[in-house]
Amino acid sequence: MRTCNFFATVILASAIAFNAHAARIKDICEVQGARGNPLKGIGLVVGLAGTGDKNTDAAQRQLRMLERLNIEVDKIKDLVSANTAVVIVDATLPAFAKEGTRIDVRVSSIGSSQSLEGGTLTETYLYGPGTADGTVYAIAQGPVSVGGFNAESGGGGGGAAVRKNHVTAGRIPMGAYVEREVPSTITDGERIALLLKRADFATADHIRHVLDDKYGVGTSSALSASTITIKIPSEHQSDLISFIAEVENVEVQADLPARIVINERTGTLVVGGEVMIKPCQVAHGNLTIGIAQTPEVSQPAPLSPQGQTVVTATTDIEAAEEEGALMPVKGTSAAEIANALNSLKVTPRDMISIFQALRQAGALDADLEIM
Repeated sequence: MRTCNFFATVILASAIAFNAHAARIKDICEVQGARGNPLKGIGLVVGLAGTGDKNTDAAQRQLRMLERLNIEVDKIKDLVSANTAVVIVDATLPAFAKEGTRIDVRVSSIGSSQSLEGGTLTETYLYGPGTADGTVYAIAQGPVSVGGFNAESGGGGGGAAVRKNHVTAGRIPMGAYVEREVPSTITDGERIALLLKRADFATADHIRHVLDDKYGVGTSSALSASTITIKIPSEHQSDLISFIAEVENVEVQADLPARIVINERTGTLVVGGEVMIKPCQVAHGNLTIGIAQTPEVSQPAPLSPQGQTVVTATTDIEAAEEEGALMPVKGTSAAEIANALNSLKVTPRDMISIFQALRQAGALDADLEIM
C-alpha cells in the first residue's frame, strides 16, 4: 500500500507538471534591481532558564550592555551567563522597504546554549554585507519564538529528556524596524530587465516572442538564457509600476527540463513530466540478511568449588532473497514510467537505485539531481 500511494503521488505531480507549462512571467522571472538585501548582527538573548552559554563571552556582553545603560557592575563574575546566550541575528531587507517598516528576523545561537526557549533578544543593530562603514539598516529586539521545547529530568543529563523541534534557533515576527532605506534602481529610463529564476534558452525565447506580440516587434531582446530586456512603451513612461504589473501577469510557455530529483536521506523521488525512458529490461530482486544474537546464561554444577556463571551468545543468521523478474520498461511520460515500474512492486528507495542504473545504462534521457 505504501508503494502504491507513493506512485500515485508521482503520477499526480507528473500530470500537473505536464499540463501546466503556461506560467505567469512574475512566477518565473524577477525584475532586475527589485531584490532584497541580507542583514546581520550579533545580539544577546536574556531571560533563559539556565540554558544559556556557559562561557565568559555572554557575561562580557552583558557587562557592555549594562554599561551603555549607565549601570555599574563591580565584578563580571556577579553576572549569570547561564541565563543569557550570544546569538547571530539575520534578516532580509525587502526591496523598496521604507524607514519604519517592520521585518521578520531569525535568531541562532553561536555559543553553548542548550535552548533559546523563553528568551528575549535585546536591542541589536543589523548591518549590511561588509560592516566597514558601520551603517545600521535595522534594529531588532523582542521575544524569541522557537516553536518547540527541550525538557530534561534527573539533572546532570542523566535523566529522561524530551525534545521537540530545534530550540537553539528561532524567529521574531516583525521583530526589527528598518532605520535606513536601500536605493533600488529598476530602470535606466528606457528599459527594464527580467531575470529568469531558472536560466533556460527556450523559455527566454518564448518570453521574447510573447512580449513582441503584445507590445510590438523589437520591444524585447533575449540577451542570454537568463536575461530579457524590455523597452518601455511611450504610453507607459509615466506609469512604470502599472507597466511592470501588466508584464508580470503575461502568460508564457515555460520550457520544463527533463529532471529527476532525489533525496536519498528521506527516500523522496520526484519525476518531471518531460522524463522519457528508452525501451529496456529491468530486473529487480532484494537480498535480505538478518543477524540476531540471543544471550544464554551457563550455570556451574551444584556445589562446584571453582564454578562461575558465564554469559554466552548464540548467533542466528538468516538469508532471504526475493525473486527477481526481468521486465520490459518504456514510457513516453512520467505517469507511464511510474505505472511500468509500479509493476515491479518496489519501494521508493529501490526506485532511486533503478533510476540511477537506467541513467548509467543510457536508457534515461533526464538529469538526476541529488539533494
